[in-house]
Amino acid sequence: MSGQTSQHPFNPGELHPETALVAKIPIGYARRHLLLPCRTQSGEVVILSGNPEAREAIDEMRFLAGPSRVVFAPAGDVVALIDAAYERAQAPEREIAEGLSEEWDLDVAAAIEETKDLLDSPDEAPVIRFVHSVLFRAIRERSSDIHFEPYEKDLIVRNRVDGILYPMVAAPRKWHAPAVSRIKVMAGLDIAERRLPQDGRIKIRLGGKEIDIRVSTVPTAFGERAVLRILDRSSVAVGLTDLGLTDHEMSAIERFLSRTSGILLVTGPTGSGKTTTLYAALRRLDSGTKNIITIEDPVEYQIRGIGQIQVNPKIQLTFANGLRSILRQDPDIIMVGEIRDAETAEIAIQASLTGHLVLSTLHTNDSASAVTRLVDMGIEPFLVASSLAAVVAQRLVRRLCPDCKAPYTPTSAEARGIGLREPPASPFHRPVGCPKCLQTGYSGRTGLFEILPADETVRSAILTRSDADGIRALAVSRGMRTLLAAGAEKVVSGLTSAEEVLRVTQED
Repeated sequence: MSGQTSQHPFNPGELHPETALVAKIPIGYARRHLLLPCRTQSGEVVILSGNPEAREAIDEMRFLAGPSRVVFAPAGDVVALIDAAYERAQAPEREIAEGLSEEWDLDVAAAIEETKDLLDSPDEAPVIRFVHSVLFRAIRERSSDIHFEPYEKDLIVRNRVDGILYPMVAAPRKWHAPAVSRIKVMAGLDIAERRLPQDGRIKIRLGGKEIDIRVSTVPTAFGERAVLRILDRSSVAVGLTDLGLTDHEMSAIERFLSRTSGILLVTGPTGSGKTTTLYAALRRLDSGTKNIITIEDPVEYQIRGIGQIQVNPKIQLTFANGLRSILRQDPDIIMVGEIRDAETAEIAIQASLTGHLVLSTLHTNDSASAVTRLVDMGIEPFLVASSLAAVVAQRLVRRLCPDCKAPYTPTSAEARGIGLREPPASPFHRPVGCPKCLQTGYSGRTGLFEILPADETVRSAILTRSDADGIRALAVSRGMRTLLAAGAEKVVSGLTSAEEVLRVTQED
């Protein structure tokens, strides 16, 4: 092999992909030979190689790149840099949408092709490029959902990042049907059926990583609306220590999880992280010596070693019917995705009274309301009091970006707004916005928790049919920390802003 090679320690921060050369080299070739043309900060062209044996390919790359030296690096690092370089090199979806013209083929048939790695398709039909570019941008920006929304004159695409919807791109109205058809083909749905809601799943690869996407379509006045839920497999690996629990809260939850019977409820609105908390609890409980079975709607993440049942009302497999069958499977621990009706609640409570630990969720605003909701469903108070171990209410707040958050001295009114009697000695912080946080001022989320233990005092209140306000006041008098108080602690510590805490707790 002619030319210079380098045995210097590999430092990825010193090398940047050479965009002009990347555009000329197919990603399949770059991946196969583990080669990426780069430039140093001084402007020198460097061929990054993860395979010293690929001498012929290296010579071909150097012939294309001109005078250059070769730097060897671990294969895994080279693959990661290749995928990142080709992701950036893809035409952004906004440019695609703005450049749409009448001569481009919008035949729905163009959308019906085998799903490949999104980074491997720069020359596909325009509708496929558009959908794929929307997908990889949303994944890159840590989106949880993508909304394809048709209106009279255009198609609006929005993505949800850290619980907030942001507009991503607007496309001409005529792109709606081909884009939704492409999504339906990827999800295995019926593209000819546009009058009924449909649900499906997509499994794609992005830079070699497997990503699951749940798809829902519903008919609207201007056509089908599609919502894609991006299921981040990494969140299933989240442990209790990653949820944002304080040491005291962690000890309380672990104490409840150590029980052999009883019911532990997690409450909160949609999108407040209830499922993630339950999965984290199951991971903590999964010691390999217990039989753990769940019934969910839908099963979002597969957990190795745990039996998971998907609700299917079409064949009468409801939460209640599935729960009855689970009890014949000799379970130690049962997770019910959601208690939606009295029948499910009654079976779950009976299971908890017969030697099973039951975990489930309810849609209520706070922990005390969960207790009264069960009674309102028709469950006898003595059953609720004898079976309930604890209720955990939770919310998710956005974390302030550590690179751009700005300190300031809060006013007395601001401090009182989040439940503090007077401004603390430490400053509050406000969001600013920078490239790392996509100019939002926030990056990631953490949990706020309100834990109501069903001790003897609370059980007595349940038996006397106390309302939610009475149970809440009693629990607070005995040391329960409310969601607002939990939020105030995170504001004072600089993790989030006062505005963010008020946004997620103001309904309480």
